[in-house]
Amino acid sequence: MGAAPFGDLVVKGEAVAGKNVVILGGGFGGISAALELRRGLDTEHRITLVDRRGIFFMGLRHLSALVGRGTLAEGTRPLRQLAADGVEVRTSTVNAIDVQARTVRLDDDTIAFDYLIVAVGAEPRPDLVPGFSDEAFNLYDPLDVERLAARLPTFTAGRVHIAVFGVPYKCPPAPYEAAMLLDAYFTNRGLRAGIALETSTPQPMSLPVVGAAGCANLEGMLAAKNIAFTPNRKVVRLEGANVVTENGPVAADLLIGVPPHRPPAVVRESGLELRGEWIAVDATTMRTSVEGIYAVGDVTEIPLANGMALPKAGVFAEEEGKVTAAAIIAEITGGQAPAGFQGKGYCFIETGDRQAALVQGEFLAAPAPRVEMVAPSADTYRQKVEFESSRLSSWFR
Repeated sequence: MGAAPFGDLVVKGEAVAGKNVVILGGGFGGISAALELRRGLDTEHRITLVDRRGIFFMGLRHLSALVGRGTLAEGTRPLRQLAADGVEVRTSTVNAIDVQARTVRLDDDTIAFDYLIVAVGAEPRPDLVPGFSDEAFNLYDPLDVERLAARLPTFTAGRVHIAVFGVPYKCPPAPYEAAMLLDAYFTNRGLRAGIALETSTPQPMSLPVVGAAGCANLEGMLAAKNIAFTPNRKVVRLEGANVVTENGPVAADLLIGVPPHRPPAVVRESGLELRGEWIAVDATTMRTSVEGIYAVGDVTEIPLANGMALPKAGVFAEEEGKVTAAAIIAEITGGQAPAGFQGKGYCFIETGDRQAALVQGEFLAAPAPRVEMVAPSADTYRQKVEFESSRLSSWFR
């Protein structure tokens, strides 16, 4: 199932010279892997990061920019700044991965690799939602977020519906976080009494991976803010800002949608073993079905002990990138194999007025993930701000 052993690998324990490590994708996983590799390997080894946009965007910025607290640009950095740490950055689209030839075909070049880390993420797919048009706003599209942020100051009354159209999607709490931020936004403008806020999902509860108790906690927060929550709502199509469900139409004056996410097409054609549509990896080493090729972050699917999948979140991608880098460094230098990915992670859920809750736990635990939700506080909100600023300052110079 795997490719042939690397041609110039020598006896285990001896250093291997001049390796090419190629990383596809400049998100949390790709950046953390690139920087760890560069710190751990001599300069005779080449570290190349390929990203089609050439920029890193902090996804947390979507929601703060939505309600006028900062801009998307403030969370954006050019990936070329990684060159200061010795990482070669190529801005290009990955058109094909040839696991047999051990090459990656780009728009204008083909590059060879000894080790490959696939970190191309997951893409929002509004095209999978029949009728999705400009009358709906995609919560995961920066352009739509800016368009919605411009619309909100003129919205003074009516019904706002934040709808999850399909799974999986990145950062599972995001639609509920958006609803609570909008609650605070309209309340602070003195308009909340005239605005109905509703959230919905096709899932049986808000965040199934956190368990019934965690969902009850989050749904209780929504109820306390008079934000309606409807589970098991499967949307058949959109008609303008209205959704048509299996049980009939649901009207709205402002529709904010969460499209299902899918991997880029290059993944399906790569020859790597898939789990559904996502790359299958060993849950602790992040190794794929082909020797020397790893995958990290949202492009993977890691099953949990309870049958669910590891959430698609930057904090997991970041740690997976570090684990993968450590494994490659150990193999190249003959060092000791590192500890694997432990599945420990957390995410922040802003609840408005600079307060945030925290979901944290051990997601690879058996027989089910051990997850808890910490009540909202100003201190946790400050931790969220620090989460963003610390990464931007440490990754980019």
